[in-house]
Amino acid sequence: MPFNARQPGRPRLHARTALAAMLLCLTTGLYAAPPAGDVDFMNKAAQAGQMEIEASKLAETKAASATVKRFAGQMLQDHRAAAEDLKRLANTKGVQLPTTPGPDDQKKLEALGALQGASFDKQYANEVGVKAHNDAVALFRKAASDARDSDVRDFAKKTLQTLEHHLESARKMASEVSR
Repeated sequence: MPFNARQPGRPRLHARTALAAMLLCLTTGLYAAPPAGDVDFMNKAAQAGQMEIEASKLAETKAASATVKRFAGQMLQDHRAAAEDLKRLANTKGVQLPTTPGPDDQKKLEALGALQGASFDKQYANEVGVKAHNDAVALFRKAASDARDSDVRDFAKKTLQTLEHHLESARKMASEVSR
């Protein structure tokens, strides 16, 4: 029987009405947006991750220290994986994430990009290694305990472990390059 065929005792469905009903179900049921605080966390996490990725790309070519280059390689691997996980999570929640670092981080990246060798190493180790990871650990720790959406909270908890390891490694790297 055709979709629009009239059955006894049933009203006739029009294609537009059916499409509107289907879209309403999809937009209200499939994508239950997380609370604003969780979306804010996701946006900040995406921007912070992008900053780490961009800074670590710079380190691949501008760093003098093998330790800095190794750390940057690990950052690229781990932060790209976390960015993909966050992107998948955001897609399931109907959240559009930023794809670039925030304005303040853009300025830091420009300043970092102007450096080379040992001066780059020190700046990268302190700004990207230690400071950025201190900030990221604080951001993720808060979300791991306060996020209201359980998927967001689980992502924060899982990623927090990696970020804490990064912070520990960054402190060692900063100590080494400051000698």
